[in-house]
Amino acid sequence: MIAWLALTPLLLLTAHTVVNALLLRRPRRDATTTERVAVLLPLRDEAGRVTPCLESLLAQRGVPNLTVHVLDDGSTDGTADVVRAVAGSRVRLLTGGPLPDGWLGKPNACRRLADDAGDADVLVFVDADVVLAPDAVAGAVELLRSTGVTLLSPYPRIVGAGRLVQPLLQWSWLTFLPLRLMERSPRPSLAAAGGQWLVADRAGYRRAGGHAAVRDDILEDIGLARAVKRSGGRIALADGSRLATCRMYSTWQELANGYGKSLWASFGSASGAAAVVVLLLLLYAVPPLLLPGPWPAVAAVAYLLGVAGRVVSAVATGGRPLDAVAHPLSVVVFAGLTARSFHRRRTGRLSWRGRPV
Repeated sequence: MIAWLALTPLLLLTAHTVVNALLLRRPRRDATTTERVAVLLPLRDEAGRVTPCLESLLAQRGVPNLTVHVLDDGSTDGTADVVRAVAGSRVRLLTGGPLPDGWLGKPNACRRLADDAGDADVLVFVDADVVLAPDAVAGAVELLRSTGVTLLSPYPRIVGAGRLVQPLLQWSWLTFLPLRLMERSPRPSLAAAGGQWLVADRAGYRRAGGHAAVRDDILEDIGLARAVKRSGGRIALADGSRLATCRMYSTWQELANGYGKSLWASFGSASGAAAVVVLLLLLYAVPPLLLPGPWPAVAAVAYLLGVAGRVVSAVATGGRPLDAVAHPLSVVVFAGLTARSFHRRRTGRLSWRGRPV
């Protein structure tokens, strides 16, 4: 009986995943908006993958008052030439300069772009690895307004390398974050966002201090969400998988380096990271190891509850449900990436796009 009671946390977490999946907001297809919208695209050495992103931005419909602003942040691979060849005069292309003291690269680029947005009502931040459907911007702006939030994070469908690890992003906030409570709560600590695609009310963005408020934050997306809450604004997550894809990494090495630069900053401290990782390992990685033990049925149900939560997450966010069977291995790999990130941080070996972190 005691062994079966040990399943309670897993049962509650999986049930919470189901509830969040049912409540998950989604932008409407074929929406339209008459608001002035500025799409902001920061680039650094993205010549090899910016073309699909740019083409998708230029193909947006339902937003007659849309401008596209691109900043080439010191690229050395001809990124600006690609932008000119693909977009010509249909985008406003800015050139980045030396980083101001105390600023990281992406916050500075986003701040420059936001300053250049003219009289836009809504700012749409997009990364170069995101490809939007033609009605994506209009749908996201409509959802921003219908929910009354200041900052909307429509999470794209993740494609490319990392099938073991990448789905944990959506699964983590569906499983552990009460989405509706996050929207209503003024607590900055109860915040999440994905910087691949962010939609912001410009007035609220300015009240929050914009990217100047997160100038040295490696997780500038979450930092911006917290700044919005501190200024009295509201935030919301949404499933954007029907309207956007994001190829964050093409190889395992890119993924390891990308996670390495930021995982250390995700937990607040090394002790906090250790506590979270140990808990995840106990809940999701240990049960399969106990199948030969004295309570094989309990171990099997524990494993299946973890898999069920991943399946629900995949179905809700455009992922691959079959990948859920490897959930224990995913958690182990995530633990290894977290340890690697802290090690590289301690040894001063973190960098990104040629800049130290």
